Amino acid sequence: MGFRCGIVGLPNVGKSTLFNALTKTAAAQAANYPFCTIEPNTGDVGVPDKRMSAIAKIGKSAQIIPTRITFVDIAGLVRGASKGEGLGNQFLANIREVDAIVHVLRCFEDDDITHVEGRINPVADAETVETELMLSDLESLERRIVGVRKKAQGKDKEAMAQVPIMEAVLARLQNGEPARVLLASFDAEERRELRNLNLLTSKPVLYVCNVAEADAATGNEYSRAVDEMAKKQGARAVVISAAIEAEIAQLGEDEVSEYLEAMGLTEPGLDRLISEGYALLDLITYFTVGPKETRAWTVKRGAKAPAAAGVIHTDFEKGFIRAQTIGYDDFVTLGGEVAAKEAGKARDEGKEYVVQDGDIMMFKFNV
Repeated sequence: MGFRCGIVGLPNVGKSTLFNALTKTAAAQAANYPFCTIEPNTGDVGVPDKRMSAIAKIGKSAQIIPTRITFVDIAGLVRGASKGEGLGNQFLANIREVDAIVHVLRCFEDDDITHVEGRINPVADAETVETELMLSDLESLERRIVGVRKKAQGKDKEAMAQVPIMEAVLARLQNGEPARVLLASFDAEERRELRNLNLLTSKPVLYVCNVAEADAATGNEYSRAVDEMAKKQGARAVVISAAIEAEIAQLGEDEVSEYLEAMGLTEPGLDRLISEGYALLDLITYFTVGPKETRAWTVKRGAKAPAAAGVIHTDFEKGFIRAQTIGYDDFVTLGGEVAAKEAGKARDEGKEYVVQDGDIMMFKFNV
């Protein structure tokens, strides 16, 4: 099960610097957070999770294997991308292939680095990219809805379900609003129909405020403006200094803590970026533990036990019988599986059980 976040932004905002730091940091931490290159400009990165160390210690696991998320460094966008300017067509095609958008915004001043628009205004930069995505969606939807309306008139059930969703999205796009603003008002079936349209502006967005080193701990006026914009949109925002992250990527493990403390930081910004990207996709983690390994597995929030079993192997889902489940707090507080059983905290859950973040699970199945 792959989850992909596309890193986008205007030229010279620090997008590639962040991506390079992300991949170098992941490679340097291969013992705990493995990294591998899948294809050019694509990095598969382990999601930092402090809970794993505690679980592995109790389970006496020989290895820790985190859950993973993929970041894709997408070609820079310029104004007019929706009409094919710059690498517009490639940019838009690559965004369609990701599950969420990580939008890097320039929130620093540097006379040596030219801004493509000739000014520093991250909110305006975000609007430039958003406008290009909306224009592309609008053109695509206006073209597609003609045929869908004809099918709906012929009583095609699938088309009849799609038309009201497409018309609602069209109205929003024509009003200068992205498709994702409709998600809050849609029910589960309508959200599914919207996702099936695979619109660029229906994808969740995480804004990354790339600030100067001096602003990494507190942010600045630019990042605060972005944070306010994100809140209005129901999006997320995180402050990172690409310069600091690039420096951290070159340090040894023992040097990182000292360097972070000197910069007034408690953790690398990229750890927050990875975790926020994970949360952006509405994902949760459950764990399996044993002498061989403690391993984290990813499921969508709301997933039921058989679907969670299927992430390990499709046979687990097909032949699912039940899942022994222990909450993370109970597992750690009581000291493991045996003590949790003795305390009555190890539950046998059936097919309707909704997996909770942090569950330690063991599946029984019949092939």
